[in-house]
Amino acid sequence: MASHRRPKQPSRTRVTVLTATAAAAVALSAQAAHADPKPTKSEVKAKVDKLYHEAEVATEQYNGAKEKQEKLEKQISALQDKVARGQQELNGLRSGLGSLAAAQYRSGGIDPSVQLFLSSDPDSFLDQASALDQLTAKQTEALSKVQEKQRVLAQQRKEAQDKLSDLADVRKTLGKKKKQQQGKLAEARQVLNTLTAAERQKIQQDEARASRDAGTRVELGNEAPASALGAKALNAAATRVGMPYVKSAVGPNSFDCSGLTMWAYAQAGANITRTTYTQINQGTRIGVGQLKPGDLVFFNGNSHVGLYAGNGTVLHAPYPGAYVRYESMSTIGSIYGAVRI
Repeated sequence: MASHRRPKQPSRTRVTVLTATAAAAVALSAQAAHADPKPTKSEVKAKVDKLYHEAEVATEQYNGAKEKQEKLEKQISALQDKVARGQQELNGLRSGLGSLAAAQYRSGGIDPSVQLFLSSDPDSFLDQASALDQLTAKQTEALSKVQEKQRVLAQQRKEAQDKLSDLADVRKTLGKKKKQQQGKLAEARQVLNTLTAAERQKIQQDEARASRDAGTRVELGNEAPASALGAKALNAAATRVGMPYVKSAVGPNSFDCSGLTMWAYAQAGANITRTTYTQINQGTRIGVGQLKPGDLVFFNGNSHVGLYAGNGTVLHAPYPGAYVRYESMSTIGSIYGAVRI
């Protein structure tokens, strides 16, 4: 007689595992269905361009702080030299008073007025009218020189200390802006790395081609230059077409935006300042409708600058990864202002 066994039921553990596996599969399928699609090459480039713009803002602020640091260092050095020379002069004056005291001592004692000459605080002596009566005209003159020299030295030491404090603040700003700059560039590289190697290479080739062709394809028209100086600066910048953008570079083989404009005007014989924030305050402010070749045009909240080249075009150093080139103003961003040097 055959035995009828009850079918073995799956264990609770096995049911739990199967259920969890199925749930995970469903969740992964749902997640895949709702995952954000991979950004297109144009979307990636737009994001990278935005990050490059933000890096350029930090770069200009860094350049401004760097320029201020260099000026402060020169001023501090000059003040310290003055203090050192002044101290030598003061030592010489005091030495003369000491010789007078020695002579009087050898002749029978030191006059009370001379003792006061040698005190550490001649100011308090001069404030005493009764003591002044004891002084000869020559002694008064000698002590007054000591007093004035001490005042000057105290003022110069304080000025040097104030500038050293300013320098410390500027160096903090430098570090902060450099960190911001590097962070934005690193983020841009990460975004670019979401593309394939072939896509990244295509973007680089497009940038290089745009810069190489800029001088031959652009239609600049026949607008008269702003001045002979502006024409010379623009012609100098034109020789740099195809040179790479490098943050904080001032030429002659690589540039950032304000580095190019400063270099170009230097070749024309005019020294302009280092950053967009200071260049806009040089020369004469003009409206966009008054632009002539050689004028400086500022963009995007005064974080970028180029030389107007005619026919709505500027010659500029665009951003990291790009090269000096001509470009329509309409593709760069909002115009902040313009000046004629």
